Amino acid sequence: MSQGEIKELKILVPGNQPMINLLGQRDELLKIIESAFHSSIMVRGNEITIFGEEEEIETIGKLFEELLTLLSSGVVLTADSVQRAIHMVKEKEELKPSEVLTDIIITRRGKAIGPKTPNQKRYVEAIRNNTIVFSIGPAGTGKTYLAMAMAVKALLTKEVGRIILTRPAVEAGEKLGFLPGDLYQKVDPYLRPLYDCLYEMLDVETFTRYMDQGIIEVAPLAYMRGRTLNDSFIVLDEAQNTSPEQMKMFLTRLGFGSKAVITGDITQIDLPEGQPSGMNVVREILQGIEGIEFVYLDERDVVRHKIVQKIVQAYQRYDAQQKGKPAVGRGG
Repeated sequence: MSQGEIKELKILVPGNQPMINLLGQRDELLKIIESAFHSSIMVRGNEITIFGEEEEIETIGKLFEELLTLLSSGVVLTADSVQRAIHMVKEKEELKPSEVLTDIIITRRGKAIGPKTPNQKRYVEAIRNNTIVFSIGPAGTGKTYLAMAMAVKALLTKEVGRIILTRPAVEAGEKLGFLPGDLYQKVDPYLRPLYDCLYEMLDVETFTRYMDQGIIEVAPLAYMRGRTLNDSFIVLDEAQNTSPEQMKMFLTRLGFGSKAVITGDITQIDLPEGQPSGMNVVREILQGIEGIEFVYLDERDVVRHKIVQKIVQAYQRYDAQQKGKPAVGRGG
């Protein structure tokens, strides 16, 4: 076959699967697929015919096969899930869309919470299969969100007896002593993102009851010192802002029947200049230990608004350019 020869591929959609579920209202999902490829896609009844170059129509065929598998698994296709499936198929990812997007951790108010990218799927599997997991990546990649979902799932299924959520209270330009209120009120702004996640995954009444009973504890990292945390799912967030000593202190709190997830973005360290990050140091110390896994997420795993992904990429390009520039000397 010569390069560029047009081929044809026919796909017969099972009669028990309404085409609107596959193609979307007013063909909105079909339009997303068409815009991602050069091939022509024609639909007649429950038959889809694809005209294009052989390699691409095979890719589109695999895409429709995956979308039909998702539908048969009870997944409702959306613009976001179709776009993610397209990306996975085009990039020939090791994990198929049907393996990633059917992994539902918990469902809340009709919203399924689970991994949306292959790396996120590997992250969730790492949490399932290890005692300690380090998740490293930029903002918006689901590091904290998925860890919290796994914690809530473990609590609701009685795999653990409590959830402990903590972060270091790094002073971002303000001294804690000058903030109003007692210590809990002073550190509350640092812990607020963790509360936000919990509110999304539990109803207010359950969340309040769990907090009052100590089943869920949200506290600054300093409160972990001297404790042994048994039968707990512990999430340490913003771990790039721990010192090596704080990281060691935290990791040695782990008791029987417990699991820990440590999340952080090593490109956003807020520690004083010259102070090493516990997250960076621990990567050198704990590599290769059974039961401990490091998972790396990147801009491909950003699940916030698309513009966030572009912002992350732009900052990465800028940082790379800055590193390549010679240091500017001071005149004197």
